[in-house]
Amino acid sequence: MVTKAVFVPMVRLVPVALAVALAAPAVGADEAAAATATAEASRAAVPAGTAEGGRDRPGPEGGGADGGGADARLPGTPQLTGTTVTAHRGGAKEVPENSMQGLAATFRRGYARVLDTDIRQLRDGTLVAMHDATLDRTTDKRGKVSALDWNDWQDVRLTPQRGLPGHWRPERPPSVREILERFGGKGLLMLELKDPAGLPRLARLIRERHLSHSVLVESNDPRVAERAHARGLLTAVWRSARQLAGDRPERWKRYVTMLSVDRETADRHVRKAVRSGITYVWSHTVNSRADRDRMLKLGCEGIVTDKPGSLAPTAARP
Repeated sequence: MVTKAVFVPMVRLVPVALAVALAAPAVGADEAAAATATAEASRAAVPAGTAEGGRDRPGPEGGGADGGGADARLPGTPQLTGTTVTAHRGGAKEVPENSMQGLAATFRRGYARVLDTDIRQLRDGTLVAMHDATLDRTTDKRGKVSALDWNDWQDVRLTPQRGLPGHWRPERPPSVREILERFGGKGLLMLELKDPAGLPRLARLIRERHLSHSVLVESNDPRVAERAHARGLLTAVWRSARQLAGDRPERWKRYVTMLSVDRETADRHVRKAVRSGITYVWSHTVNSRADRDRMLKLGCEGIVTDKPGSLAPTAARP
């Protein structure tokens, strides 16, 4: 099957509140003070009526809180038709990775339908945007991310990588709370949970904002996806070429919304993923047109890329 390279630009998506909601916990001292101004600005920017509503049955196959299959077509939202472009780490070869200014720039440019960022847990449980387990590569500090608490985090500054186009300032990596307050309900987000122990907190942050149908919780482990699905969340799983060679992804279709296959995966295993019954099959990390075209030709419906400005189909360019 050849997917049509028709791009749908990022649009406002209406979150759907699930029928069974988690009790919203009190906001702790960590993140609360820093997030207040962002939260107020975000609420002011979202029109009335977008925070709740829509169907509470997630798609024609059921799922979510009512215990059926994975969400089929993101109900209450425009559907993901054509080629879905996801900005990996916010678009890491075009903007500073996992940064608020990078996410904002990619969102504003409109090349990507989905904003992706990595999530790690601090010592006090606060969830923050960070790919590596250490601070060494992307910040002005050294050491383990998990050794810091929210107060320590205030002194961490991302250092934009050399060669990025444009001008960028050093900034503190954002918390998940800040990302959800800034972008929640305005488009699709994909949050890759590097520390599975952070799932309960992440679920609360998503559910208390009624964003369960506009945030994909991603992991390399299908078991994490199953636990996230049981909490009423949309899920994504990425797999390496080696993993896919032995995988039977059809076993995951009840609780996986999106499967992302390695661009180096053999053709037969890509086709196996496409035929698995999982709602969306995308490919990562696609940074060349040749890889993009190959994966789309094999049936993938989207790409996860560090270069959304270069690889988004021509129709998407502003």
